[in-house]
Amino acid sequence: MSDISTMAAAAKIASRKMAVLDKDLKNNALKQISEALTASADRIFEANREDVRIATEQSLETPLLKRLKFDEKKLKEVTDGITSLISLEEPVGKTLLHTTLDDGLELYRVTSPIGVIGVIFESRPDALVQIASLCLKSSNAVFLKGGREAEKTNKVLAEIIYNSGVSAGLPEGWLHLITTREDVNAMLSLDKYIDLLIPRGSNAFVQYIMSNTLIPVMGHADGVCHTYVSDDCDKDLARKVIIDAKTQYVSVCNATETLLLDESLKDSFLPEIAAALRDAGVEIHGDSSVASILGCPEADEWHHEYLDYKISIKLVSGIDEAIDHINTYGSGHTDAIITTSEEKAEKFMDSVDSGSVLVNCSTRFADGFRYGFGAEVGISTSKLHARGPVGLEGLVSYKYKLYGNGHIVADYSSGNKNFKHIRRNV
Repeated sequence: MSDISTMAAAAKIASRKMAVLDKDLKNNALKQISEALTASADRIFEANREDVRIATEQSLETPLLKRLKFDEKKLKEVTDGITSLISLEEPVGKTLLHTTLDDGLELYRVTSPIGVIGVIFESRPDALVQIASLCLKSSNAVFLKGGREAEKTNKVLAEIIYNSGVSAGLPEGWLHLITTREDVNAMLSLDKYIDLLIPRGSNAFVQYIMSNTLIPVMGHADGVCHTYVSDDCDKDLARKVIIDAKTQYVSVCNATETLLLDESLKDSFLPEIAAALRDAGVEIHGDSSVASILGCPEADEWHHEYLDYKISIKLVSGIDEAIDHINTYGSGHTDAIITTSEEKAEKFMDSVDSGSVLVNCSTRFADGFRYGFGAEVGISTSKLHARGPVGLEGLVSYKYKLYGNGHIVADYSSGNKNFKHIRRNV
């Protein structure tokens, strides 16, 4: 067995032990992890400073450097996330369905862990803490592969989380950190041990993962998010929301990358929002009309994730063209409408084929923590199992439990007995 196969086999064994852990033990483990992270702050920051130094010397782009940084603010965010996670309802063992098939024959559908989850994520050390915490709370073992830029920080974080978890009673082998592309490629062949892969990265990367493994894959490729401003908008509200959606944190997948404006706003609102965006340091790319009005470059393509202080602006004839544009060029991640019309708002939300659709608020709200999930393991743009921010509910499956008392199928096949199929409240 290769090293990665040995690790995966150990994770599989650990996952079966994780599945039956008491909720209090898991919550206590989360508490100890949070305390250990805080107590080890200096060690974490030192490792992160070294990662940032190396990345800076290698001329890593500014938005990626911002994602790489793990400071006091990030530490507080992840520990607050763990505190929030502890307070959430236990996700494992919840009864989703109860049906009386016949007298003394009771069927239950109950949530259960997925097993071993492999998560490949970008250069955000805080993502490692969020993912590990969510997998712990949902009773899953986990393989973690972060961006090479954060290798030193990730190593320290994973060590603290793993050791604290084992000290609190989690099984050995519940968490593994892998560091090389060779490890990732080896992991793709381990469908015997790994139950789910969640890749976070470029479209090409996600497609590569999907094409080279038999393991089920859940994840999103890119976040080409839109904000559409209707002709009946509140302009002050629109300006505030757009600036937040684009600039609050540019290097994340839920930042707005394309702004769609009703063409009736080209004289009244376009110059105003363009000036506000430029004042915020945003470079504008537009369609031919916008480029002519604003004197900006034309957009090369409409399916484009900048992750930077850049935005594309297009004029559309109305809500129907906006919806068509989003469904054609978007990534199914997050899209918003700014309107005072309830009818338009509902049409947009029903017609846009994305994991999150928003009305009169920033696309930056599409986030597991902000949705009250405690945190998120990623955003799913697929439609099977989980969609949108993937929190605890997306990290559990379910099983059927049937309780009988000597019941046999022959009695029902012969007609001696009949099913009652009484649905019970749960």
